[in-house]
Amino acid sequence: MSQSHQQPALSKCPGCEEPPVAGDLFCGACGYDLSAVPARPDDRPTMAITVPPAAAPAAEAVRWPVAEETDSSDVPAPVVRPADVPGTDSGGRPLTGPDTPDAESGRGAASPSGPVRTGGPDAAAARVRHDDRADPGGAEASGDFALAAPDPRAPEHTASFAAAPAPGAKVCVACRSGRVDADGYCENCGHAQPRERDHMEQELDAVAAVSDRGLRHHRNEDSFAVSSTALPDGSPAVVAIVCDGVSSASRPDEASAAAASAANEALLESLPRGTHPQQAMHEAIVAASEAVNALAREPAGAREHDAHRHQNAPACTLVGAVMAGGLLIVGWVGDSRVYWVPEDRTQPTARLTEDDSWAAQMVAAGLMNEAEAYADERAHAITGWLGADAYELEPHTAAFKPDRPGLVVVCTDGLWNYAESAEEMAAAVPADAQRQPLHAARALVGHALDGGGHDNVTVALVPFAVRPQGAGSACDTV
Repeated sequence: MSQSHQQPALSKCPGCEEPPVAGDLFCGACGYDLSAVPARPDDRPTMAITVPPAAAPAAEAVRWPVAEETDSSDVPAPVVRPADVPGTDSGGRPLTGPDTPDAESGRGAASPSGPVRTGGPDAAAARVRHDDRADPGGAEASGDFALAAPDPRAPEHTASFAAAPAPGAKVCVACRSGRVDADGYCENCGHAQPRERDHMEQELDAVAAVSDRGLRHHRNEDSFAVSSTALPDGSPAVVAIVCDGVSSASRPDEASAAAASAANEALLESLPRGTHPQQAMHEAIVAASEAVNALAREPAGAREHDAHRHQNAPACTLVGAVMAGGLLIVGWVGDSRVYWVPEDRTQPTARLTEDDSWAAQMVAAGLMNEAEAYADERAHAITGWLGADAYELEPHTAAFKPDRPGLVVVCTDGLWNYAESAEEMAAAVPADAQRQPLHAARALVGHALDGGGHDNVTVALVPFAVRPQGAGSACDTV
């Protein structure tokens, strides 16, 4: 059973030194909490504190300055800083006053509660220890930071902190002056920085992609990979892969990243060898599936840091497009999509993929029309995905030979939920998307966010330039 210890009687109040009334829990003069147990002499506090020496010289009493303002008990508020009087810190080291230079550095010593500024250019960057460690290396060796950072808006600190971030270092998005540490927090104001995957953009000569967390999710579980290479004859090949993590699975963000990277690497390895783009796409989807399956084989200890995540196998969907040799190859597993939007908007648009979803199965079986199926609450339940618990991997691939210039839109359902039909998607694509694909991708993400941003949003745009070959279908299956 637990044991309690009787509080020793106090002869005087630790706050105002007035004798307390027997039995009182609070001092009648200053309101000090008399029930607080004093720290034991061998206590080692986490935060360093400064106390007067145990045996202060009797010949000279300390003269404490009196503040003009008072607290709620009409008792003068303390205005003394820890280093204003002689003493030692919790580690037994002597303190020096704010005007006493350090013998080695020529600067005022740092007090345990924060850096003591003496006007020197390096004073703002002083570091202190947070606890009493045996490491003699000091604050610099411990990696601790000062307990209180100066306000960058104050005039006396603006100059020193404006130059604090090293060239190429990340600067805080909040105060725009402090450096961002490895954990993603500003060393100056403590503001948490946006995570790298919350919003991602990439643009190459012939492809651009944008991914955003959206307005409702706490993290971005989408991922993409865009790249370009050359076929054996020297002609270009452009690759765009988009993956959407399955939120009900474990580590969906890791699954989508692994799948996008593996598929992209497989295509960059096989296309230059002369593998037919449609076969290369099939092999890339298989490689992506193996990469996601490998995540499920990680030892249990690798996930002990996050006990709240589901423990079912990581999973994601994948959709990709390859533009090579005058062909447009698409491949997919899941419900992410590829749309064809001709440069001449008077020409027909098309959706080039079929969803692996409950709604698509109902329509294919003739049990519902498309409007009825997608209005059902089960519409977006996927029937195909990449993951160790997938029933069977069935990569879908198709080859098209567009006869006119256009734009290939590769996206997750976070976008097409707000532009579902091919006509709606074409209406959302900016008119100058062929010339400015990155601008158009940003506009499409903005379209989804304006619509509510209920899901992560990812889109890759691949401009397809060919010479007009006369009238005909926008996309003819090879």
